[in-house]
This record gives sequence, structure tokens and C-alpha cells, in this order.
Amino acid sequence: MEIAQKTRQAAQNLAVLSSEEKNQALESIAQALEAATPAIVAANEEDCRVAQAEGISSALYARLKLGESKLQSAIAGVRDVIQLPDPVGTLQIHRELDQGLILRRVTCPLGVLGIIFEARPEALIQITSLAIKSGNGVILKGGKEALRSCQTLVEVIHRALENTSVSPDAVQLLTTREEIRTLLGWDEYVDLIIPRGSNAFVRYVQENTRIPVLGHADGICHLYVDQVVDFEQAVSLAVDGKTQYPAACNAIETLLVHQAIASQFLPLVAQALQEKGVKLLGDAKTREILPVEAATEEDWRTEYSDLILSVKVVESLEEAIGHINIYGSKHTDAIATTNPETAQLFLNLVDAAGVYHNCSTRFADGFRYGFGAEVGISTQQMPPRGPVGLEGLVTYKYQLTGQGHIAATYSGKDAKPFTHRDIAE
Repeated sequence: MEIAQKTRQAAQNLAVLSSEEKNQALESIAQALEAATPAIVAANEEDCRVAQAEGISSALYARLKLGESKLQSAIAGVRDVIQLPDPVGTLQIHRELDQGLILRRVTCPLGVLGIIFEARPEALIQITSLAIKSGNGVILKGGKEALRSCQTLVEVIHRALENTSVSPDAVQLLTTREEIRTLLGWDEYVDLIIPRGSNAFVRYVQENTRIPVLGHADGICHLYVDQVVDFEQAVSLAVDGKTQYPAACNAIETLLVHQAIASQFLPLVAQALQEKGVKLLGDAKTREILPVEAATEEDWRTEYSDLILSVKVVESLEEAIGHINIYGSKHTDAIATTNPETAQLFLNLVDAAGVYHNCSTRFADGFRYGFGAEVGISTQQMPPRGPVGLEGLVTYKYQLTGQGHIAATYSGKDAKPFTHRDIAE
């Protein structure tokens, strides 16, 4: 409870800081992370050693490992956030309701964020930078596999904030599994929970808190290869989407191929994928062309996060879209086609946060979108949707200023009319 109270108080102070003060705090963090790189990498190496000894999966290990290059990329992300416009204090509506009665709608921080994330320590850096820039306090809970990495990172961040206008109490770290349940009960102090983990875990969070929850469970992404397509380009998209980072939630898990080109295209893409170590599973039509294991109904619903790819031959664009809307997780789905009308139908009809034409699903990322970083990816229908950056971490309030105005003036038989005139800036 003391942690929650401290974070709440620090968040209230952070909410009124200037852009310059927040940016100075972020630059201090970036410099501190650079200086502490050897200690951070050493802590992560120990996490990796212990995790390997305990039999961590290859997918989770890839997320856990924080080498120097990945750390430098995360630090660059902090400085990218510094360059972004401050999302707090934006005037969205400026309207005269009547003479002397002025309405403003102004963006403001949410308050305190509770972020529960998997064994991916660089996410802690991204989340912290976005929270500070958007004026929010943050309570973090990383995966147990990344405990040493997360503790070291937060220690570095706290030291960096000591000489800035941002209180170190604005960034807190929980270290035990039991504290997750405690965090979910802090509805008086925490304004938004963002869980990043398995489908079952996200459901657990949703069912065990009264705090609003934002996030996604699965990353079951698709690439559909249409009958009118550049073969070389489509092969490249499939290889990149599956192998560039198989553990990522935006890697493809199912490849759909139009039957008109299947006999020509599948051998080409199979060779390219298998050269990268990808294991292919196929439906009956695919197995008539390729000597691969059978894909089951469960495979269409599976996020492998590994070098495994399910393949299905479809009769039409409509069947491809239908398959995606049934089995997809509303994360990111792509089409490879040179037919613009077909592409537009796909973009319009596929129900996902990201729908792409002739580009890899791996672009579904806050950094690549120019958000500086992301606090998570949301597949819910209501906004924010897709990679959630600064704009997803603010809300707004209505500020009304009058000169003794009362509502009775505008009701009844002789009601005075409102002017409802937007004020130009």
C-alpha cells in the first residue's frame, strides 16, 4: 500500500511539470543507462544463465536477452521520446457556450499505470520513458526470469531521477508473483493496468481487478498471398515476417496462399523458409504440394513464437479474410498482392488493429511507427488500438470558466440560447 501511495503522490507532482523538466529527466535516464551499460548487461547475463539452467523456452530466452546492441537501441528510444511533442496540455476544444462562458477540453495524464510484462527487460525502459513524458507514475512488474535485469535498471533510473524534477517514487518495481494480486487490488491508486503476457494471464488480470485493463493476449498474425502477386516480394515478406524475430508478437504464425498459385509459389517459399530453419505444417491441399506434417485445427489458433509456420491453401480472398477473422487475434495481418482493389478489400474487411499491404507484419511496433516506443499493443476494439504510445496514456478533462453563469438562464419559457461558437486560436 505504501508503494501505491508514494507513486500516486509522485504522479500528482509529475502531472504539472513542464515539458522541459520531463525531457531533462529523460535525458538524465538515457545518460545513466549509458554509463551503467556494463552492470546492466552483467545482470542480464546472470538472468539468462539461470533461466537456461531452468529450461527456459527459446522464445522466452530471445525476449529475455538484453545484449549491448538491444540496450543501446532502447536508450535511443528514450531520446526519441524526448523529441516527441508533449501530449499533456493539448487544447482539443475551445468553445464559447455563451458570452463569457468558455469551454476548454484539455489533455491530462491518466495518473498511475500498472504494467505487468513478460521477461523482456528493455520494455521497462520503454514504458518508463513513455510514462514520464505523459506525466504518469508507473508501477512495474517484470517476469521472474528478468528480476536481476529489472532491479538493476530501476536502480539506475532512480539514481538518474534524484537530481531532476521527477521524483524517483514515480517509478516503482514489484519483484514477487504475490504482488501481482496486490497490484490488481489497488483500484484507489492505479488508473490503468496493462498486462503483457499469455492469453490465460491477460484473462486472469481482467477477471481479478476493478481497474481498467488495456492490452493483448495473443499475436496470431497472418500473411495472405493473393493470386496476382510478385512471387519474389511475397517470399521476402513471408521470410521476414516469420524469421526476423520469431518470438515477437507481430511475427506471422499462418501463411495463406491462393490455390491458383499454390503449386508454383509453395515450393519457392518453402525452400526459403526451410533454409532459415522454419518447420512447416500444412493443410491437406498444402500437403499435396509439399512433404510437410499435417496442421491441425489447433494450429490455426496457436502462437508459436518460434520457427514454426502453419500453411493453408485457400480458394479465394473471401476465404482468406474469413479464416483470419475467425482464427486471428486482431493484432496484425498482411496481404501480398499487386491488385489494388483486392488489397483495399482486405484492408477494409480484416478485423485487426493493423492491416498491411505488401509489407511485413514486423512493422507493427511503436518505435517503427514513430511513437518513440510503446507501452504495449492493444487488440481491443475501442481505442487506443495497436501499438500504444504517448497518445494512449493521456485522457482529457473539460474546463469551464464563467462569470457567475447559472444553468437556469438557459432553460424554461424564456431560455437564453447558447452561442456554441468555436474560438480560433
